[in-house]
Amino acid sequence: MANNSAAADADYIVIGSGAGGGPLAANLARTGHSVLLLEAGGDPCASSDLGRYMYEVPVFHGLATEFPECQWDYFVRHYTSETVERQDSKFVDKEQFTGYPVDGVWYPRAGTLGGCTAHNAMITITPQDRDWDAIAEFTRDDSWRADRMHQYYARLENCEYRPRPGSVRYMLAGLAWSVIARVRGLKDANDWAHGHGFNGWLTTSSADPRLLLTDKAVTRLLLGSVKDALGAGLGDPALTFLTQLDPNDLRNSYDSKEGLATTPLAVVNGKRNGPREFLLRTQKEHPSKLTIQLHALARRILFDGTRAVGVEYYDGPHVYEADPAVRKRGGPSSGGDGPPVRQAFARREVIVSGGAFNSPQLLKLSGIGPKDELKRHAIDVLVDLPGVGENLQDRYEVGVVSEFKRPFVLLEGGTFAPPKEGTPDKYWDSWLKGKGVYASNGALIGILKRSRPKLPEPDLFIFGLPGLFRGYHPGYSALFERQRNRFTWAILKAYTENTAGRVTLRSADARAWPKIEFRYFSEGNDPRQVDLDAVVDGVQFARTMNERLSGGAHTEMAPGKDVDTPAKLREFIANEAWGHHASCTNRMGPDGDQMAVLDSRFRVRRTTGLRVVDASVFPRIPGYFIVTPIYMISEKASDVIAGDS
Repeated sequence: MANNSAAADADYIVIGSGAGGGPLAANLARTGHSVLLLEAGGDPCASSDLGRYMYEVPVFHGLATEFPECQWDYFVRHYTSETVERQDSKFVDKEQFTGYPVDGVWYPRAGTLGGCTAHNAMITITPQDRDWDAIAEFTRDDSWRADRMHQYYARLENCEYRPRPGSVRYMLAGLAWSVIARVRGLKDANDWAHGHGFNGWLTTSSADPRLLLTDKAVTRLLLGSVKDALGAGLGDPALTFLTQLDPNDLRNSYDSKEGLATTPLAVVNGKRNGPREFLLRTQKEHPSKLTIQLHALARRILFDGTRAVGVEYYDGPHVYEADPAVRKRGGPSSGGDGPPVRQAFARREVIVSGGAFNSPQLLKLSGIGPKDELKRHAIDVLVDLPGVGENLQDRYEVGVVSEFKRPFVLLEGGTFAPPKEGTPDKYWDSWLKGKGVYASNGALIGILKRSRPKLPEPDLFIFGLPGLFRGYHPGYSALFERQRNRFTWAILKAYTENTAGRVTLRSADARAWPKIEFRYFSEGNDPRQVDLDAVVDGVQFARTMNERLSGGAHTEMAPGKDVDTPAKLREFIANEAWGHHASCTNRMGPDGDQMAVLDSRFRVRRTTGLRVVDASVFPRIPGYFIVTPIYMISEKASDVIAGDS
């Protein structure tokens, strides 16, 4: 297909407005390029008060995953074995739940401006140095080294919880660090090298610790966890004080520390902020450079030979099968002729940023992927790339849930839901002022821990939150705060060994779900089961913290008192673990790597004018929470693409 560049719609077409595509589109527009951004969802935040509350109020992030105006439901398989899969209490059976044409474990995504950054928990934590250096070594490209990648976080961040350079607090902190560094013989990194930025598009803050003082039970619980953490050798009290428990302080990045950690949040004045705000601000300031096309589901990439020249897309709302509205009307192929199909053309490049599920799906629908799979679906093979959709990875999570005798004072008096006339809510007025419980995501404290002493990095992030959270299943969000006497230690296992998951096509129809198989634990390529052992260690640590609470103040609900042997605990975790950081399905790699989909400059191999920038590009899943490394690679891609132009 020939492309007349004079008739092109924009220099660049970016598909997807989430953590990868959103900042990229905004940055390219700000450098003077014309950009057409295609987003399959709408923007409910701008269309109703309810949509705005679901987006803006941090504590509503769980409710937002089940808000129909932006909700996209995927049903994934943790195991290919039907028998093993059904052992998960969260399993959704299509015979029992109307409107679900497939069964599996619910995996919430978001179809809206900002993508999954519109409903995530806003936790903003950078990867460790080791993550970036491993990519540099694997791809043989030193531009990925940690000392170069740090600049991208500093560029995108507007930090509100650490001293701003030039302030008195900043100078005092630098002096204190220098003294401690000399006494302890530590690497002398002055406080101005702590790695934060103060002028970027993403504002970060930290939850108000004074909230804990309102609830003696929660305070005792968390103080006990601090004592246990430090007693177990997790953390240096002096360094903890100097770095303010900040996991994004560079001094915590190169020293591989264990210990207590705060959970920095993408919150400003009590409200969520992210790519959506950056995009809207950019569009307002550069209206001729950035066009945002909502309700535009990409159908396939258009090529002239092997050069990407444009995108064909469905123009209309509620098109993709993951959208609840589509299932209510009987599926994507029902309802008459369907939405119109349109085409848009790029003068320079097409950039795919649909995420770990949809980006490999779109590449395959466009003829790029394993040739045998494409032929099964009668798709013409443009480029045989066997790595597309392979290497799917996630982090494992599991919850240790306790029931206390009395409700937590911290949770009383709030509805934890959007306001209703005549229903009092003492926390709502506080949120309108940018303060209080609703201005946080609910996480109160974090602990970084190694599951094995010789690991190069802490691989467990354990955080405590008042509420019931045993994983994702339809209806979970309404239960989270319904019983006000529940407390959850969520154990997150990072640096996983298993890379055996995959995303394959169910259909050649772009409106249909792909097939998503994670191949957990026994089905994966981790024969020694070190991932499972690590989660066991995290659960045992959380149980130990709970057991040291005096007075029999609580009862364990999950895993539960009957899970009282190592074998039963392993079985519980294998059945009940979940994840929500899917990554790595279009991985980068060096020349000669047959499974590498991209080169180190995000370019799809054996094509021109086509790149991928999202969670799917990583060879291994980095750090603890995926959104921040995606922001960082989006900034890097902005420089790479603008430079190549």
